[in-house]
Amino acid sequence: MRYFLNCPHEQYGPRELLDHAVAGEQAGFDGISCSDHFQPWWEPGESGQAWMWLGAAAQATTKVPVGPAVTVALHRYHPALVAQGFATLETMFPGRSFVGIGSGESLNESPLGYDWPEPKEQLAALEEALMLIRRLWAGERVDHSGKHFRTKAAYLHTRPETPPPLYVSAFHPGAARVAGRWGDGLWTLADPESTPQIVDAYREGCDEAGREPGEIVLQVSFSWAPEDDTALEVARVWKGAGPEEFYTDDWHDPQAMYRRGEEQTSDDEFRKSFILTSDLAEHAERIREVEKLGATIVGLNNVSGPHAIEAIRRYGEHVLPARRGV
Repeated sequence: MRYFLNCPHEQYGPRELLDHAVAGEQAGFDGISCSDHFQPWWEPGESGQAWMWLGAAAQATTKVPVGPAVTVALHRYHPALVAQGFATLETMFPGRSFVGIGSGESLNESPLGYDWPEPKEQLAALEEALMLIRRLWAGERVDHSGKHFRTKAAYLHTRPETPPPLYVSAFHPGAARVAGRWGDGLWTLADPESTPQIVDAYREGCDEAGREPGEIVLQVSFSWAPEDDTALEVARVWKGAGPEEFYTDDWHDPQAMYRRGEEQTSDDEFRKSFILTSDLAEHAERIREVEKLGATIVGLNNVSGPHAIEAIRRYGEHVLPARRGV
């Protein structure tokens, strides 16, 4: 079992997140991921550019792998640029990069002036993008005229000996099967109700493609503070990321999204989906529950507000040793 620390660009500025990354490596986390957003889920928030930050994070740390959780190949980033960007990161830091990639959200794509596609088209675009990334990483010179993307003799002149792992984000079975066909693993949220179905669909996709299943990365958010009430309050903005429709439908106004999330999500429901407590033993127990869902990597999204660095330190001293001791 490995434990990745996720650094959320929605909640913290990029310079502050570098401190989180360094503290995470020192605390014993096995990898560093970061969100990749053009806008946060609420206002006011932050939205540092993830790819720029990942290069700095890799340089600021010494050995942990780094990557986005998750990037997208749609309007913001053409698949050829995704292939080039992370081939470059892997070339500079061999064995230390990975790519989490998904179909994106309107929150980050619509502000660039594009119409948000229906879920079926989002999924088709993701699969086409994954195919192009694989071909470019394989050293092909690619002429492609697809429904969503075009290339003309696209070729990566700088490539690593081994491409970075490609973990595909999925929130429903269709995307999970795409992950099985094209990915080196699955990245999804840890949810006792939906995760088993998504993991099963991922394995079905692997079987259909004649591939062995890879990593299963299950992500959960945590907030530690000296008091339980504070742990909830400093994380409350994350209700703006809660409603399922935000991940498929055309929602791109952060203020409206937070209002919707606050209306739909009670504090009790919020505590069930996020780890929000001062009790480090409860943090360890909740992570154990995530592991039981089939994780090979647990992604831990640190939403502890002003207590973030102290939360990382306490995870290093108490929570991670408790889980590894088991």
